[in-house]
Amino acid sequence: MEGMDANQVALLREMLATTDWPERTEDFARRLRGSTRDPGGLMLLGDPQSEPWHLAAHLDDESRYAGLPALAPTLVRWSPPPGAPAHLSIGLDRLAEARRGETLLVVTPESAPVPLLERVNDARRTGATILAMDRGDRELRDLAHDELAVPEQHLLSFDGAQHLVSAAAGAVTPPTRKGFRERLSRFLDVISGPARVD
Repeated sequence: MEGMDANQVALLREMLATTDWPERTEDFARRLRGSTRDPGGLMLLGDPQSEPWHLAAHLDDESRYAGLPALAPTLVRWSPPPGAPAHLSIGLDRLAEARRGETLLVVTPESAPVPLLERVNDARRTGATILAMDRGDRELRDLAHDELAVPEQHLLSFDGAQHLVSAAAGAVTPPTRKGFRERLSRFLDVISGPARVD
């Protein structure tokens, strides 16, 4: 996922203003943000071939900027190499400790393989909330409490969706639908005249 600053995220949201994607990603971000209150309770897991490094980094940044420690994710890795730094050495054993009040966010642009589905199912059975960002995987959707499915060959890329979700999750005030304030302002101007500036 290439770097994208706040202005680029705002531009992407503006480009998608005539679709329901800004609202869908904001709704998913709101669910993500409210799904756990304890620091360390948000776990992030990819499939065995792709780890969601950049989303983890963006959520960590948003956590710091917004003062939301519970938004900082724990990146769970399939095979952490020996000697990896502590924050990059958390393996699948962490999922065995998942409990009610914690959240597992599964991010995979590919069909979820059986080992991933099994791990997700185990975490759900121990009480964790399951959220999924995927391409519309039916089996993963059946295990998730909430899903954001980004179809292949869509106006919004999978990487773009991750940027919108992470930015909205850390927003101090939730983004509003593009154009609503402008339309309201123009409507008020029509019925009462433009605001006077003395």
